[in-house]
Amino acid sequence: MATGPGTWAYRDRFGDSFGRTFFRRFGPGVVSSIGIGTYLGDPTDEVDDRYRESLVLALESGINLVDTASNYRHGRSERVVGDALREADIDREAVVVASKAGFVPFDRSRPENPGQYIRETVLDAELAEADELAHGSHTIAPTFVDEMVDRSLDLTGLDHIDLYYLHNPETQLAIADRETVYDRIEAAFEVLERRVAADDIGRYGVATWEAFRVAPDHEAYLSLPEVVRRAERAAETVGNEESALDAIQLPFNVVMADAFSVDAHETDDGEATSALWYAHEHDLHVFTSASIAQGDLAAQIPSSIDDVLSGDTFAQRALNFSRSAPGVTAALVGASSSEHVAENVAAGTFDPLGARAFDSVFE
Repeated sequence: MATGPGTWAYRDRFGDSFGRTFFRRFGPGVVSSIGIGTYLGDPTDEVDDRYRESLVLALESGINLVDTASNYRHGRSERVVGDALREADIDREAVVVASKAGFVPFDRSRPENPGQYIRETVLDAELAEADELAHGSHTIAPTFVDEMVDRSLDLTGLDHIDLYYLHNPETQLAIADRETVYDRIEAAFEVLERRVAADDIGRYGVATWEAFRVAPDHEAYLSLPEVVRRAERAAETVGNEESALDAIQLPFNVVMADAFSVDAHETDDGEATSALWYAHEHDLHVFTSASIAQGDLAAQIPSSIDDVLSGDTFAQRALNFSRSAPGVTAALVGASSSEHVAENVAAGTFDPLGARAFDSVFE
């Protein structure tokens, strides 16, 4: 597992190569403010090899944050993450590994009959009921989440996942009302609280696509304050002294800045604030997905924003925008080639925007 001494030693090994605040506090240790994602790419052996090479390079170059999920590339991404950790010349205690559960994963490749596969592996296996399955492929039923933690540990070959997310719980709003979805989130949190107590995972979070960055009247909206309350109740039910909910993940980049600009979450004094500010005020780490808009921002950034960003390439400047936002701990970016890894690592040599410069983008 990632430890305070292990991550601080990693920072000491690489910190002088980067700009200020590249490494940021995470629990008792630190984490790089650029992390490597493993979502994109075909489920093939060739892509596996490229990811493994890229991950090893990243881990040996100053990036100690790896993000994956049980369903990414039909489970291949979790396997590759484990392989890279064993191959890299780096201590396991230096690396923060995150994974997720929510979407039903296939096994290495898409089955000929996905519906039958899900019936057999989820419904017949009693991991979830039919009315807990959204779009035929998503559930956060407690037994399913518990099984996915075991699967993540098995596929990575690790004995501990440092951060485990509920994956896009807003998907459940397609089949249940909002209160029921909050109840389902709380039940899943109880599972994760127990896995924290058992030391299988270090802490947990919620990874979303829309839920926290849209307005309250949006069909995909979930209240971050209510999610925090449900985590506190889950901890109390399990008997843990405090909630282990520690992070959220959401899209944030120069063309998808809703997490900063949309005031959708009620503060303790009744005011509305953005997801980023609420997370910042309540000590939740924020990890940004789609930091370069799945590659689009590597080709072009609106000139009015590009002028205030630092970096030699569009991708570097886009990454520095995402990791400059208030409350953001790290910006995630996919990298399945060594060239992209080198470019992403180099982004860390440029200082992030100061608060005044960041705010100027929105004026």
